[in-house]
Amino acid sequence: MTPLKSAIAVQSDEQAIAKSDFEQQYIEERATAIKSIVDDSISFQMLADATETIVHHAFWIAKQKQRHSLKEYKRLLIAQGWKGEEKRYLKIAAAFQKFSPQELAQIEPSTVYQLAQNSEKYKQVIDRLLDLTAITQEAVRSLMREQRTPKARKPEKPSIWRRTKNGGRYCQIPPIHETDEQTGTTLQKMIDEEGLSAQHIVAEAVALRQAYKEGRLALVEKAT
Repeated sequence: MTPLKSAIAVQSDEQAIAKSDFEQQYIEERATAIKSIVDDSISFQMLADATETIVHHAFWIAKQKQRHSLKEYKRLLIAQGWKGEEKRYLKIAAAFQKFSPQELAQIEPSTVYQLAQNSEKYKQVIDRLLDLTAITQEAVRSLMREQRTPKARKPEKPSIWRRTKNGGRYCQIPPIHETDEQTGTTLQKMIDEEGLSAQHIVAEAVALRQAYKEGRLALVEKAT
């Protein structure tokens, strides 16, 4: 073989090897991508199966409660190790009694529990599921978001009480805004002339007003 032919053969071999490596890499990456898609699909299917199984189980427990006497029903729960665990499943059965387990399969399990545990709160959401062609997690969450209307805040009741770090409390009179500043001026004059604290004078004023309201203090007009 001449040097030229030898070089061409070597180059051809290198190209063949590079092409082979590229094809192998492509095949491996494609297989990985397909496996990932399959794994994701299986994962979501397992989640759907879990929801369907939960609802099936809830309906089964509700049926056992109807079929058996209370004593037999409790014995069955104890035998299965379900005593005390059945309550939330009974709530699921009650909340979704108009649905089949297959219809709810696309709802994430924790959402099913959330709706059942708060069936009164989400009654409108559950009822609206009956109108859906396909009940999906996204559709359910959308209905739940629509129901969350901001609650009207109740006006806070004015309070003069404040808490101390040790758990006690004290009263604090809010600032008094007056055009003529009469209350502040009078209070300051009393403090200056009598040497009393503002708290002491306010306490006396409140006591006098309470006594007047209770009839223990009478207003006497000066004789002219």
